[in-house]
Amino acid sequence: MALYKPTELREFLDGLGIHPKKSLSQNFLIDGNIIRRTIASAEVVAGDIVVEIGPGPGALTEALLACGAKVVAVEKDDTYAAALGRLDPTGENLRVIHGDALEVDIIEPLRALGKGDQKVKLIANLPYHLTTPLLARFIKMNSLFSGLYVMVQEEVGRRMTAVAGGEDYSSLTVFLDFYSTPKYCFFVGRKCFFPSPKVDSAVVALLLHPPVLEEESVSNFFILTRTAFEHRRKMLRSSLKGLYPPERTMAVLEEIGKDPQLRPEQLSLDEFVALYQGLNR
Repeated sequence: MALYKPTELREFLDGLGIHPKKSLSQNFLIDGNIIRRTIASAEVVAGDIVVEIGPGPGALTEALLACGAKVVAVEKDDTYAAALGRLDPTGENLRVIHGDALEVDIIEPLRALGKGDQKVKLIANLPYHLTTPLLARFIKMNSLFSGLYVMVQEEVGRRMTAVAGGEDYSSLTVFLDFYSTPKYCFFVGRKCFFPSPKVDSAVVALLLHPPVLEEESVSNFFILTRTAFEHRRKMLRSSLKGLYPPERTMAVLEEIGKDPQLRPEQLSLDEFVALYQGLNR
C-alpha cells in the first residue's frame, strides 16, 4: 500500500477509524519523492540498520524495508504502533517499540536485529515541539549512530546548519557542531504533508563525531555558549560578565587572535573552545 499517496493514506486512516493528532504533531508525508530523497540523503543500502522515530502509518518504514534495511521503529501512538507489524509479520527485519522516543530503550531491539558492532542510522520526522530534546538525547550517541537524518521546521534547519557570522547562527548551531558535522540536505514544502502544517520543513543530516572536549568540561562549556547567545547583540565581554570579568574575556580573545569587541555570533565552534579553555586555564 503506497501510503504516501493521499487517497491511499486516507483509506488506511479510515480503515483504522483514526485521524492525525495535533497533540502529537502528526503530519504525514504524501510525496513519494521526499521519501526517496530522504533515503538517498542517508545513503541507506541493503544491510543497514535504521532507527526511525515517529513512523506513523509507516510510509517511510515500508520504503526502508524495501531497500533491504532493518528497522527499529519508535512510535508513541497506540494505533500506529500496533499497525506497523503488518509491514514485516515475521519480525525478522522490523522491531516496533511502542513508547516515547525521549525515554525508550533502543539498545535491546538493536541487539535483537543483530547489530553487533555495526553503526546505526537514525531517520526521523521530528515533532516540532520536541526537536531540541530529541536531538539532545541522540546526538551524543556517536558510538551507536553514524548519523542522524532529521526532518525539522525549515527555520530550525537553517539554524542547525548556519555558519559563524550569519544571522541564523546560534547556540543550537554551536551545540550541533560540537557533536556533529551538520549538512542541509533539501527543502520540503508544507504541501508535501497531510494535514498541511503552517510552516515548511527541511531535511538535515548530522554526521556524528566524538565531542571536542573531555566530558568533565562539556557542561561548563555549554553554560558559556548559552550565556553568550542570550545577549547575542552584546559584545562577548558584556554578555559573559556574569561568568568572567570583562577584562579577562577581552584578554583571552586577543590571545586567540580575535577582536576583543566581537559578538558571540562571530565565533566558530573552534574559537569558542579556545575562548573557553583560555578563560578556564
